[in-house]
Formats: sequence, structure tokens, C-alpha cells
Amino acid sequence: MEQIIFYALAFVAIVFSALTVGSRNAMYSVLYLIVTFFSMAGFYLLLSAEFVAIVHIIVYAGAIMVLFLFTVMMLNLNAPLLLPRALLVRLLAVIAGGSFALVLIAALGKAAHFAPVALGASQAVGTVNVLGKMLFNEFLLPFELTSVLFIATMVGVVVLTKKEE
Repeated sequence: MEQIIFYALAFVAIVFSALTVGSRNAMYSVLYLIVTFFSMAGFYLLLSAEFVAIVHIIVYAGAIMVLFLFTVMMLNLNAPLLLPRALLVRLLAVIAGGSFALVLIAALGKAAHFAPVALGASQAVGTVNVLGKMLFNEFLLPFELTSVLFIATMVGVVVLTKKEE
């Protein structure tokens, strides 16, 4: 049963992420991305990381998507923008995409040789207790730097949206 749910979530994530990238309307892209985020939260639920799944939904599908929608509405990106692309640019894009695919295949091939790490019975992954200990012990500096980055972003948004008198 768990495999069926995994494959269903994977299918939804792949289809809606492709629709996000391929959509010509920015509003539809944002909505497709929300569905992709919900399917990713389903993966966290399958891994018994309920707290991470809920935070993922609140932060990404909630707050970040509201910012994306605000940006799309503020910039009026509803109308599709078609730019003529030169043949050289298209060729370079195909080469870059092919190179990325080769690197990804090589990385996945090397990752198949590693054995999965077995967790102890006392070590629960994704619980609030373990996550809090990791955030405030091992990752305190990156956690605090991220909060400073968020504050700087909020100040930047206020400065950009403020109208001059």
C-alpha cells in the first residue's frame, strides 16, 4: 500500500512540476507549484516526518506561494511573453540540459553503491524533539543566518513596494 501511495505522489509531483515549468501563464505556474509542494509533503508523511510535512505545507504552500502570487500580480505577469530565441541559444540550452542529465545519471549510479544507514530504535527522524536538538545544537549558526536573511528580505520588500511622495 505504501508503494502505491509513493508512486501516486511521485506521478503527481513529476506531472505538476513539468506543468509548472511548461506553463505559459505565470498564475497557472504558481498553482501547479502549490500542488507539487503538497505532493512533496506527502513524501514526508510517508517517511513518518509529520512535523516536517506540516512545516513544509505552512511555509512553502502557504507563505512562499503568497509571495509568489503577490509578485505575479504586482508585476502583471499574466500575459505570456514570447521572445524569439536564436538557434545558437537553443543549441546551448540542449547541450546544457544534456550535460546536466549525464551528471545526474552518473551521480545516481554512484549513489546506488552506497548502503543505507540504519537508524537506532531511539533515534526518530522528523520528530519535533530531534529536529529542535539538531537546529539549536549542530545548526545554530545557519539557523540564525537564515533568520537574518529573512529579515533583510522583508526590509527589501518594504523598500521596493514603498511609493515615493
